[in-house]
Amino acid sequence: MTDKKVLIFIVAYHAESTIAQVLERIPADALPPGTDVLVIDDESSDRTFEEALRRRETLGPLHLTVLSNPVNQGYGGNQKLGYRYAIEHGYDAVALLHGDAQYAPEKLPELIGPILRGEAEACFGSRMLERGGALRGGMPLYKYIGNRILTGLENRLLGMHLSEFHSGYRAYAVDALRQVPFQYNTNDFHFDTEIIIQFHLRHFRIAEVPIPTFYGDEVCRVNGCVYGWHVIMAALASRLHGMGLFFRRKFDVAGDAVRRDAKLGYPSSHTLAIEAVPAGASVLELGCGSGSVAQALKRKGCRVTGVDAGEPAQDGFAAFYRQSLEAPAFPAGLGPYDFILVLDRLEHLASPEDFLMRVRRSFYAAHTTLIMTAPNVGFFMVRLGLLLGQFNYGRQGILDLTHKRLFTFGSFRRTVEQEGYRVRRMRGIPAPFPKALGGGRLSRALLALNRLLIAVSARWFAYQIYVEAAFVPPLDRLLARTVEASRDRGAPGS
Repeated sequence: MTDKKVLIFIVAYHAESTIAQVLERIPADALPPGTDVLVIDDESSDRTFEEALRRRETLGPLHLTVLSNPVNQGYGGNQKLGYRYAIEHGYDAVALLHGDAQYAPEKLPELIGPILRGEAEACFGSRMLERGGALRGGMPLYKYIGNRILTGLENRLLGMHLSEFHSGYRAYAVDALRQVPFQYNTNDFHFDTEIIIQFHLRHFRIAEVPIPTFYGDEVCRVNGCVYGWHVIMAALASRLHGMGLFFRRKFDVAGDAVRRDAKLGYPSSHTLAIEAVPAGASVLELGCGSGSVAQALKRKGCRVTGVDAGEPAQDGFAAFYRQSLEAPAFPAGLGPYDFILVLDRLEHLASPEDFLMRVRRSFYAAHTTLIMTAPNVGFFMVRLGLLLGQFNYGRQGILDLTHKRLFTFGSFRRTVEQEGYRVRRMRGIPAPFPKALGGGRLSRALLALNRLLIAVSARWFAYQIYVEAAFVPPLDRLLARTVEASRDRGAPGS
């Protein structure tokens, strides 16, 4: 642990009267050798910068660097600079301390301990871990109540269990900071909440240690109501982002894997297709993904052939061909089939029209049913976003970044029919709430509500579009049939 490089980072704004005591109280002898201190003054109009500089020769073994922003960056913006500094200078851990003496520097060893021991990627000083300690330390009652309420709401929205979200006394593993896009966070005070969300989404470990509460005569620069609104909106936005209904780049964290496995066990594009295929049918699945649908059909006694650019994880295929759906021709020797499935794939193609034309030319049979699904860009959440000036692509959902084409019920029907198919059935599919929220009571209730709303207006409330279509004979086959029928009636052949 002693070979770790540690940076004590102090954000300072109008801290002329307190910065010296903050620096002098740092317990150098209890910190790893070679620990450095960085003060960034955020364009204070007082002598904060000069007072910090005066302490450069009085900190014993601690090396002090003092910087001053030429333009005020805000509380969050100042943190971004400090964390960038820690990354560029190769530190292992960075501890955030405030220049107004609200947090006890004496607690720095306990704060950075879990980071240096490899027990956590972040450690927060909590004023709420010791029962009644915050109030005894002078925290105003209204702030205490607000803190507890906000923390409870954030824990509920994010599925976390922190005792306090709103302490500014914290430490981070610098390697973890490299892996979260904190540069996209706000420059305002709710930066602290947004970076917690990023660490949570990245599945980093967060520890808490108790710290004393101290309220002096420092000026509070936080508007409590505005701050409360912002932190709740940040938590809600991250939750909607995870559901694929809302996109924020700051919450698109590296390593947040998108699940593209089968949506089974509830009404979805996959379950509707599986239900529509009778036992023992021959099936061609174009764009079979993980192979979960094929495996479910195999259990029904179906013989499934798969075509996909990647190898399936499930073994449910009688035959499999590795090929992109964008290829100019399908593998030779395929067909005929009772059913052809194209589930959640048309939206990923540069030209769904050309693809459907190739399918018709390659697999036409009078008895074949084509089953297709695609997202409904007319879903009310997308319409609401447009009304609010939002049309944000994300890593999953209707506006998935990999989607090249968007469909409404009307445009999907026109695309299918103009390429030579007759739509026999078209219906709406509810949003995959169990995938986003789990299979609990809430997701079941939302599914039931969504299905009721689809019955009122599928165009507005369906998350996806489901289509069953029959092949219309190509012109060459129609012409041959016409010539044959004419011969049967005694017309001379040509």
